[in-house]
Amino acid sequence: MSGQVEMTNPVETSVGGMRGHLLRRGVHLSMIGIPYLYFAHGERVADAVGVSLPQLVAGVVIVALLLEGLRLKLGLTVFGQRDYEAKQVSALAWGAIGVGFVLLLAPHEAYAWPLIASLALGDPLMGELRRKEVSPRNVMLYATLLILVIWLVAVQQFGTPMWMAFLMAPVCMISEWPRLTYIDDNATMVLIPLALVILIEPFALVMA
Repeated sequence: MSGQVEMTNPVETSVGGMRGHLLRRGVHLSMIGIPYLYFAHGERVADAVGVSLPQLVAGVVIVALLLEGLRLKLGLTVFGQRDYEAKQVSALAWGAIGVGFVLLLAPHEAYAWPLIASLALGDPLMGELRRKEVSPRNVMLYATLLILVIWLVAVQQFGTPMWMAFLMAPVCMISEWPRLTYIDDNATMVLIPLALVILIEPFALVMA
């Protein structure tokens, strides 16, 4: 189908084979620490460099995109990237864009934590289940349950409305599913749920 890509074995397409694949997964999982760095240390770092916190986030995203543009200009792939990323924006860059938008547009722990954690943990889980040839139905089920747990933790820790946990879990899971040629699921899995959060957040407290 035009505009979509076929599923491939991620180990076979990773620069560095299995070790590259494991590094890629490790980097993905480490993204769960971004909300902690943002909320615990972001203001202090921003003050130290003389900018506001949103300016700091925007600056980091811009630097990441400039480096990505240089990489694409040179046609390079680094250890852990997929070979096809030599000619298209990488998953890491799409992840930086998605996480940056979350921190800029939904900079509250009640939403930033579960949105980013759903990407950091949910996406690798689905990828590994597919690599093990688990049925699509079970991939969707296990991923939705994991993401639901993430959002329920946010309910307890940050006051996220309970009803949003049950809404956002399947939305985050489904947002990973599209296989688009030039837009990585690192973007869709964050930006689609983020758009929904922005849309319905004004009603969240009313319905809580």
